[in-house]
Amino acid sequence: MFALRVMLEYFHPWPNSAGFYLARERGWYREAGLDVELVVHDPYHGDTLEHLVRGAAAFGVFPSNRLLVRRELGQPLLGVAAINHRGLESIQTLTDSGIRRPRDLQGKRLALNPTPRGLAMVRHLVSQDGGDPEAVQLVDAGFRELRPEDLAAGLADASFGGYWAWEALLPSAIPNERRVVLPVDEIGAPPYHSYLLGAREDWLDANAEIARRFLAVTARGFLAAAADPEAALPVYERTIPYFPQPMLAESLRRIAPSWLHQGRWGEQRKELLQPYAQWLHEYGVLRDPEVWRGATSNAWQVENPA
Repeated sequence: MFALRVMLEYFHPWPNSAGFYLARERGWYREAGLDVELVVHDPYHGDTLEHLVRGAAAFGVFPSNRLLVRRELGQPLLGVAAINHRGLESIQTLTDSGIRRPRDLQGKRLALNPTPRGLAMVRHLVSQDGGDPEAVQLVDAGFRELRPEDLAAGLADASFGGYWAWEALLPSAIPNERRVVLPVDEIGAPPYHSYLLGAREDWLDANAEIARRFLAVTARGFLAAAADPEAALPVYERTIPYFPQPMLAESLRRIAPSWLHQGRWGEQRKELLQPYAQWLHEYGVLRDPEVWRGATSNAWQVENPA
C-alpha cells in the first residue's frame, strides 16, 4: 500500500473536495493500492503550493494563478488536472447598499484581501462595467470573509472573494431576500480554472505509475460525486459536522457542475489558461503570459472511467 498525502485548498475541508472523499470512502484508492490521507495546510508554513515545494505533500489543490506565479519564479510545480472549470468568487452585499453590478461599487467601501490578483479582479470588473475603479474605497479584510452581519453593522458596503457555493450559503441572521450575491464569472471576469490539482515535477517523474493510478481513481471519484452530489454528504457530516446538513447538501449541489467539462473530469483547458495568463500579465501579476504552457500538463491523466 503506497501512502499518499493530498493537501486541500482551504482552511478546512469543504464540498469542492468531494471527489477525493468519495473515492476514499468507497475504497477505490485502496483497491488501487493507495492509502490516501487528505489534509489541509498550516497557514503558518504557507499555502498548499508552499507545502508542495517543501515536500510536505505529494499532491495539492491550489488556485491556478498562484501556480503560474510560482512557475515564473522557477519553482518545479506542475498542474496535472483541473478541479473547477469556472470562477468561484463573488461580490456579496445587501439590498440596501444599492449595489447590483460592479460599477455600483463607485463611492462604496469594498472589503477584500488586497492581493495583487484580487485588486486586479476588482479593477477589471468595475472598469469593464463602465465604472471608475479608483472611486472604489478598499477595506483590507485580510483573510477574513465579511459576513452579511458585518455588512449590516457598517464594516463595509460589500465584500469580494467569498464563494457563491460556500460563504454565500453560511447561515445568517440576515434574511436571504436582503442578501445579494454576484458571481464574478457572471459579471465580467475572465474565464479561468479556480483550482487545479498538481505536484512537484520531480515527484511525478519518480512516481509516474502511482501518479497515474491516483489521477484515474480521483477522476472516478469526481465523476461519481458529480452524478450524485449528495452521495458525499455522509462524509462531510463526519469531517466537518459543525456545518448544517442543508448547507452542505446545497453546496455540493451547486459546486458539482463546475468539476466537469463536456462530461469529463480533469482536463486543463487552453481556453481557460491562456486568456487568464494574458489577463494576469496585463495587470502586472505575471511577466510572461506564456508561462501557463510549461506550468500545466494533461499527460498524467488516463481516460476517464465510465
